[in-house]
Amino acid sequence: MTEKENNRQENELMEENLQPEIKEEKSELKEKTPKKRWYVVHTYSGHENKVKVNLEKRIEYMNMGEKIFRVEVPQKTITQVKGGKKSEKEEKIFPGYVLVEMIMDDDSWYVVRHTAGVTKFVGSSKKPIPAKDSEIKKIIHRGQSQVQKIELDVKVGDKVRIISGPFAEFIGDISEVYPDKSKLRAMVSIFGRETPVELEYKQIQKV
Repeated sequence: MTEKENNRQENELMEENLQPEIKEEKSELKEKTPKKRWYVVHTYSGHENKVKVNLEKRIEYMNMGEKIFRVEVPQKTITQVKGGKKSEKEEKIFPGYVLVEMIMDDDSWYVVRHTAGVTKFVGSSKKPIPAKDSEIKKIIHRGQSQVQKIELDVKVGDKVRIISGPFAEFIGDISEVYPDKSKLRAMVSIFGRETPVELEYKQIQKV
């Protein structure tokens, strides 16, 4: 075998050995290619909606629409019943936090971090930690499908009329109130005997 042929074989062997390394380098590059993720931003209390508006204006003004995609303030609808009148209001699911879907780099970080009302990203100061997509979907879904919660201006000692259920038309005295569950417990006179009955807000009217 000539020296030329030997050299050619050696070169071919070297190329074959390098193939996995080249593939590995390519795969590493693919993995390092930034992709859009959800990040959680901490804001001053009560400034969540202002941050959303301010950030959306900055995204437009600074042409960052290709790196910052969505800004969400998860909310749920609450129905209040006061004095027999119903009114609805939006309540934040996570007060003090805003969700931002973005491709994280120095530029996009700067735009979000220096928006008025933003205090920090969740994570370390140098490396914001992306939230899990599954968690974000749950949060957004929770806000969209939230069953309306009813707030009632009642307290222990108030008299209420039961308007639905097996005790409809009975009058009861409230003994306990559970605002988080939109429920209460009332003492109802049944067959001359005081009986505790648990009721939902929607089942009663204040007398």
